[in-house]
Amino acid sequence: MRPVAFVTGGTRGIGLGIAHQLASNGYDLILNGVREEIEVESVLKILRSMSVEVCYAKGNIALEADRREIVKKVKSRFGKLNVLVNNAGVAPKVRADILEVTPEDFDELMDINLRGTFFLTQSLAQWMLGQKQENPSDSFSIIHITSVSASMASINRAAYCISKAGLSMFTKLMAVRMADKNIPVYEVRPGVIATDMTEKVKSAYQERIQNGLTLEKRMGLPDDVGKVVAALAKGDLPYATGQVITVDGGLTVERL
Repeated sequence: MRPVAFVTGGTRGIGLGIAHQLASNGYDLILNGVREEIEVESVLKILRSMSVEVCYAKGNIALEADRREIVKKVKSRFGKLNVLVNNAGVAPKVRADILEVTPEDFDELMDINLRGTFFLTQSLAQWMLGQKQENPSDSFSIIHITSVSASMASINRAAYCISKAGLSMFTKLMAVRMADKNIPVYEVRPGVIATDMTEKVKSAYQERIQNGLTLEKRMGLPDDVGKVVAALAKGDLPYATGQVITVDGGLTVERL
């Protein structure tokens, strides 16, 4: 039987790049998003053409009722889960100065990027522990997609940075908790990736990249992140639980 991976926010952007690479490596997929299934059918069809099974679990991970339904579908569809990829996240609707962030905007970022991810992972990790006990030779892993904003300060994206920093610590906490059951937990930290989230500022980033923002003179691609996630899922980076893998083209390399 093929291994099964669940990717939140898996039908667009970085999540879709991850889904594509996992499908290429023979993983059956469960993808989550907030759009109606008919709206993502073309994406699902492309992934299914790669000789894997793909299903869609609609829901907003910020909502408890939706999380329950998502977990229910993940459990019922394949009866197992080998890889959990927490990719779902949103950027601030308005890039406001840190002194002007509203409680509503702050709460939305936290509810989706951090709180929702925390409690969804809690439910699925408990199930993974049970699966591991029943099938000790099977491989399991949890992978959090954060951002270079987990450590780099952007004063006009304060809530986003804080949410990603929290998710980074959550990676360490889960790595400690799952270690004695041999379930590794990783953090993948992308830099400037060409997605719909960065489309509005793409030209500005491209100019900065040509002027030396990154060591590699291009924006990252969703598949760049996907290849790293697939390697982690397959166990190609052993003895590294709790670690951060940065995919940023050299953006965060300290230079004189």
